[in-house]
Amino acid sequence: MQILLYILKRILQTIPLLIIVSIVSFFIIRLSPVDPLAELRLNPSVSKETLLRETERLGLDKPIIVQYGKWAKSFIKGDLGVTSNGEQVSAKLKERIPNTLLLTVIVIFLTWVAGIPLGVAAALNWKTPFDRMMTVLTSIGMAIPSFFFAVLLLIFAVKTGWFPVGGLTCTNFNELSFGGKILDLAHHLFLPVTVLFTISLAGLQRQMRANLLDVLDSDYVKFARAKGLSEFKVIYKHALRNAINPMITLLGFEFAGLLSGAALTEYVFQYPGLGRLILEAVLKSDINLVMASLMMGAIMLVLGNLIADILLIITDPRIRDK
Repeated sequence: MQILLYILKRILQTIPLLIIVSIVSFFIIRLSPVDPLAELRLNPSVSKETLLRETERLGLDKPIIVQYGKWAKSFIKGDLGVTSNGEQVSAKLKERIPNTLLLTVIVIFLTWVAGIPLGVAAALNWKTPFDRMMTVLTSIGMAIPSFFFAVLLLIFAVKTGWFPVGGLTCTNFNELSFGGKILDLAHHLFLPVTVLFTISLAGLQRQMRANLLDVLDSDYVKFARAKGLSEFKVIYKHALRNAINPMITLLGFEFAGLLSGAALTEYVFQYPGLGRLILEAVLKSDINLVMASLMMGAIMLVLGNLIADILLIITDPRIRDK
């Protein structure tokens, strides 16, 4: 019951944050002198009835405060409007959000599976050649901009032809067997996952190393060793458990960082994700698509932080009383 109350409290705390994000995003976009329905008006396939309905829904003939109120009301109702191409915004989001979540979840999983053990190994081998080598490699990984690294891999893929460039699946994906579909997805995901995994792994490994080194130097670890406990119990039962708690807190921030970093990576590799959708919508001044995409991105970030909070109170019960 206490955990449920804590989760409910955290959810209620996110509501003002989402409202602030929506207000800032809406007013920044509407400060532009460009007609938000300009692209829609130029599309001959869009009927006059659709244009009138969008004008009424957005309240473009009314003050900007009223426009925000009408947009917020329609967003809560689930009426996200149409894109500049005349498509339903909700349909575009349903198509793109799962792709971005798939990419992000895979990167986080691989990062944690590799980063935590490497960080522990580096801390336990402090100042050894292995530790120095990992420090150099992680420094390189943190120094390389994701966009630059993505362009390098894109050039490599084009020159060699080893990896597909663009899309998530091949044209005959539905005709493949289950195993063939998995391999095809892995083939298309390899390059964007490599970019995001390399950047994320460097920071996570160094943070885990620093946390464990700090814990190993604490008084209670020294006391546990003085009691005669085995080194395995001291490290993996006591030190590691306390060192990994701050890492769980960082999970939400890592999720947020991956979503922002994935935007450029998705754009470079023409990956059909939410980040690429937002960039393309901004370039077209597509207000419906931009606002809906930004809000979906903000909701995903909030959910990522909420998951991190839930994991943290499970591993550290002391937080439930705060």
